[in-house]
Amino acid sequence: MDAIDPAATAWLLAATAMVLLMTPGLAIFYGGMVRTTGVLNMIMMCFVAIPACTVAWLLVGYSVAFSEDAGGGLIGNLAHFGMLGIDPTTARGAVPELLFATFQLTFAIVTAALVSGAIADRARFSAWMVFVPLWTVAVYAVVAHWVWGPGGWLFELGVLDYAGGLVVEIVSGASALALALVLGPRIGFKKDSMRPHNLPFVLLGAGLLWFGWFGFNAGSALAANGTAAAVFLNTLVAGCLGMLGWIAVERFRDGKPTTFGAASGVVAGLVAITPSCGTVNTLGAFVVGLAAGVICSYAVGMKFRFGYDDSLDVVGVHYVGGLVGVLLIGLLANEVMTAGPEGLFYGGGLVQLGKQALGALVVSLYAFVVSYVLAKVIDRVLGFRVSAEDETTGVDFSQHAETAYAEGVHGHQPVRRPPTLGSLDALQKRPETAEDTRD
Repeated sequence: MDAIDPAATAWLLAATAMVLLMTPGLAIFYGGMVRTTGVLNMIMMCFVAIPACTVAWLLVGYSVAFSEDAGGGLIGNLAHFGMLGIDPTTARGAVPELLFATFQLTFAIVTAALVSGAIADRARFSAWMVFVPLWTVAVYAVVAHWVWGPGGWLFELGVLDYAGGLVVEIVSGASALALALVLGPRIGFKKDSMRPHNLPFVLLGAGLLWFGWFGFNAGSALAANGTAAAVFLNTLVAGCLGMLGWIAVERFRDGKPTTFGAASGVVAGLVAITPSCGTVNTLGAFVVGLAAGVICSYAVGMKFRFGYDDSLDVVGVHYVGGLVGVLLIGLLANEVMTAGPEGLFYGGGLVQLGKQALGALVVSLYAFVVSYVLAKVIDRVLGFRVSAEDETTGVDFSQHAETAYAEGVHGHQPVRRPPTLGSLDALQKRPETAEDTRD
């Protein structure tokens, strides 16, 4: 039997808490990116993923993902349905299996929350609550078994994904694209300005995500050792280079680097290093982060060219960034980190690159198709999109009967009526105040 290591357990406890914090961090990040009429709804869509995923994961999802293979490397059996057969003394490697299951649960939670960004400002909250647990089992848990589970077919094939480039990033991006197509574009897409309403929120959320990502990646070592330290450093490096790459593109393309671009670049670099953090060295992390920052800064514009309304750029950042990280493993994988497979640039030939490309293709297709079908069924039964009237009013008010900002009417700024002649005379007779000159 595996023996529980106290040091590894202590580190994984901390890492699990860090990853769970990523979902509230994502809620703030996404909340700042939407307009004033959808802030609370966006935050709620992220927060509700925590209980919705937890119930689905503990009842069915964990067993589907991490029980022994039920056949063909496609799905785990239900030996641990409702966490049966697992108690505080049960070990998974060097850590308690209950803790391992909780750590993996936090991955499922943040992945589901990521998908919500593609359908901001137009989704029924009740439909989202139905979609999340079904998707957790049918999409996330199944792919997790393929890549990480005992006997998973991609794992047995030798596809490398250290902390979730396939399972988290590509799955969330492909699923997000499916939902964006099912719900259709927001009213005013390509016509109205839909700028982030609160950039300080965006930066705060990015900072919380960066903090949590150290637990996400380094915690995946499941030990307090040198590998965890290397992964931790790679995560820091890629986030830095992602920011630099993105704002460099902005500087040369648009004339000025932006705070929004800086936050997006950090996330792009972190997304790309997620699958490769345990397979590349520090120099490789430089390349991965920089490539993701540059490529994703251009990829976010794809939605305007192809006409799909991915509200908060889940496809452009998470899908494309995940793809960058997964494929670069085939070029930059280092034997010192992988204890075996090597990429093309280290003498490994094209074999590993081919495996990575196959894994990315299959996972993309599976996540997209199943998510599309789930969303279509829910749309037919419940209706996934709010009415045009509710969307115009704002989903905060229509879905939650609340508004984020008290000075607004249903989340909108109050309309300033033109002054009458009498009010102009009165205005001229009183002293000027700071309020008069604020604009």
